[in-house]
Amino acid sequence: MTMTDAPVHIVDDDKGVRESLIMLLEAEGLVARGYADAETFLAEAALTAPGVVVADVRMSGMSGLDLLRQLQDRRVDLPLIVITGHADVAMAVQALKEGAIDFFEKPFDDGVFLASVRGGLDIGARAFRERRRRAEIEAAAATLTPREREVMALVAQGLPNKAAAVELSISVRTVEIHRAHVMEKMGADSLSALVRMALELEDQDRAARPLHDARSTHA
Repeated sequence: MTMTDAPVHIVDDDKGVRESLIMLLEAEGLVARGYADAETFLAEAALTAPGVVVADVRMSGMSGLDLLRQLQDRRVDLPLIVITGHADVAMAVQALKEGAIDFFEKPFDDGVFLASVRGGLDIGARAFRERRRRAEIEAAAATLTPREREVMALVAQGLPNKAAAVELSISVRTVEIHRAHVMEKMGADSLSALVRMALELEDQDRAARPLHDARSTHA
């Protein structure tokens, strides 16, 4: 999916605003989809695909700020731009503080708005590629045997083969064989690439660890 194929999700309970924004975006060759409320968007949109969200900060039901929080709680990589009336600027500013990439007060300049949308699409595309890359690393790591995982962890610590062999109570030749298998399975074309993958997996494991488990390590 290219950036121009990625949809711009318009979430606004004002039908006139939705339709006018969709017309503006489609006239620029962008894909636009409209939703009357945040609940419908969350139920119907492809949240795992790249794109960008444009949401009114104040709507019946879930607000644009609530929607932003929902996306963050679900770890959805969709950048969000909020639009607001004059009375709701404070809410829009709060959304910006909590992670929205931009906000626009109605009425706004079409050119500036379109530039922000294109920037959001670019951010979303990069986030999508990064998430897919991380998923590929995790899938590759899942094919490793327990011993291969141990070897990869020791390589990431900077241990040479001889030291790793002593640590695991195996021969140096066996370490070399395991290391070659790890390189092949992980698709690493260099030792530095393998180390980066191993460190990233460690970071992901640490981030996924429940808070009480993390605390217990410091008890």
